[in-house]
Amino acid sequence: MTDRIRSLLDHESKAIRDIPVNNSYSKAIELINTAVHKNNGKLVASGMGKAGQIAINIATTFSSTGTPAVFLHPSDAQHGDLGVIQQNDILLLVSNSGKTREILELYELSKILYPEIKIITLVGHNDSPLAEIADCALFTGNPAEVCPLGLTPTTSTTAMTVIGDILVVLMMEKINFGPEEYAKRHHGGYLGQRSRIKAGK
Repeated sequence: MTDRIRSLLDHESKAIRDIPVNNSYSKAIELINTAVHKNNGKLVASGMGKAGQIAINIATTFSSTGTPAVFLHPSDAQHGDLGVIQQNDILLLVSNSGKTREILELYELSKILYPEIKIITLVGHNDSPLAEIADCALFTGNPAEVCPLGLTPTTSTTAMTVIGDILVVLMMEKINFGPEEYAKRHHGGYLGQRSRIKAGK
């Protein structure tokens, strides 16, 4: 069992090391910074299924670190929630296959609402429809799933989570986000206490 666990950890860590690193990250940060911090918009993250759960995590982490963000469920968007999108917002669409029907439809509906809205995608396949329509596409490297069936989103969601963390950290550095501002957004619990101590409050 111990050897098996180590092999699974090796598989996951290799997938992280193999994430393609290129200037798409710089471009994504500039797009988010312009939309949110220069034009007073927000980041709207969306994904279906497991990818949607990753999008929720990315949105909430951005929000707690000074970059306003919300999660928009792609199905709910077709029943009125599309109205959460405003003119200066930017979309972050998450889909491992890059072919998820609901996400592609969300793209089309958002463009009808605001034709100039910018789109960042987080995908596993760089030749997918979602990658092709993006203003900026970030790739996971399409790692093989650690799931013994090769089906359950496991390693792919690990890579997505890591990319989301990288975006958050790069944006925090971009806007010089410090503990005092963190404390204003995260008052409760252990992290709230630590942030206030770091801020000298």
